[in-house]
Amino acid sequence: MATYRIKHITRYSYASTVIDCANQIILYPINDEQQLVKKHELIISHHPEIEEFIDYFGNRVGMFSIIKPVNEISIESNIDVETIPSTIIYDDITKTAEEKWNSLAEMRDQFPYMDFLTNQNFDCYENVKETAAKLFSAAATPFENALELSKYVYDNFEYQKGVTSVETKMDEVWKMKAGVCQDFAHILLVMLRMMGISARYVSGYICPVSNELRGEGATHAWVEVAMPFAGWIGLDPTNNCIVNDRHVRLAVGRNFSDCTPVKGTYKGSSEHTLEVSVTIENGHIKTAAEIAAGPIVFSYQSKNPAADNNSYRRFMEIQQQQ
Repeated sequence: MATYRIKHITRYSYASTVIDCANQIILYPINDEQQLVKKHELIISHHPEIEEFIDYFGNRVGMFSIIKPVNEISIESNIDVETIPSTIIYDDITKTAEEKWNSLAEMRDQFPYMDFLTNQNFDCYENVKETAAKLFSAAATPFENALELSKYVYDNFEYQKGVTSVETKMDEVWKMKAGVCQDFAHILLVMLRMMGISARYVSGYICPVSNELRGEGATHAWVEVAMPFAGWIGLDPTNNCIVNDRHVRLAVGRNFSDCTPVKGTYKGSSEHTLEVSVTIENGHIKTAAEIAAGPIVFSYQSKNPAADNNSYRRFMEIQQQQ
C-alpha cells in the first residue's frame, strides 16, 4: 500500500472585475477497492455553495456559482489517499487468445464498453489505422496487443512539454510525434479502439517515489482497457507501464473533455491569468536515505496568456494534463 497527500490549486486572476462566474469541477478522487480516500477537502474562495451529482460515467461532479463582482477565484483540493496494489490477473493463462477475442467481441455491444469504442474522424485516421494494423497480432491476446500499442506510443512519441495545448488536434500530435501525457493517452485510445478494444481516458495524478517517471507530481492522464475475464486495466503510455499504486484516479471518460478538472463561464473581460499548481507528498514508509533527503514534493505551474475578446461569451478553461 502507498499513501499520498495531494494539494491541487487552480487560481484565476482577472484583469478587471467579472461577475456571474459559473464553474464545474471534477476534482473528487475515486473511492473504490483500488484506492481509499481517507480525506478530501475543497476550499473555494468567496465560499460558494457546491451542488454535486454523479455524471453518466460515474464521476462525482461539483457545480458552483459566484454572482458578485470578483477579481480572483481560487479552488483548492486537498486529498489524503491510500492506493492498493492490484491483484488482478491481467491475462488469464487458462483462456486461449481465441476465447479472449470472442469474449471481447461479445462485450462490444454491452454497456458500458460500447461507449468507449467510437472514434472521431480526423485527417490522419487511415494512416494511424494502418500503423495499428501492422502492430496487431490475432495470435496474441487482446492484452498483449494493448501492451504492444502502448509500447509503440512510448517508443515513437517524444515527451515534450509546451509543444501542444488542449486545442491541439490529433493530426498535429500524430505528425509531430510529440506531446505530453494527455496527447499520449489520446493517441493510444484511438489505436486501441481501431482494434476493437474498448478504452477510456483516465484523469488523475502520478505520484513520486524516486522521480523516475515522466509526469510525476502533476495532473496526469492514462488509459484503461476493458479486458475479458479481467475488467478494466490501466495502461500508462507516457511511462510504458501497467497502472498500479503510483496512480491516483479522479475521473474516467471518452476523452479529456469528459474529465476536465475545472471549466466555467463568466461575464467580463476575457483577459486573465490561470495558474495551476499540484504538490504531492509521498507518505509511504521511508528508507533512511529518503528521510535524510527530506520530504519528496513536486509542483508545477502553468499560465494561460491573456487574451482580448468579447466581454460576454462562453469561456472554458481546461488545464492540460502533463
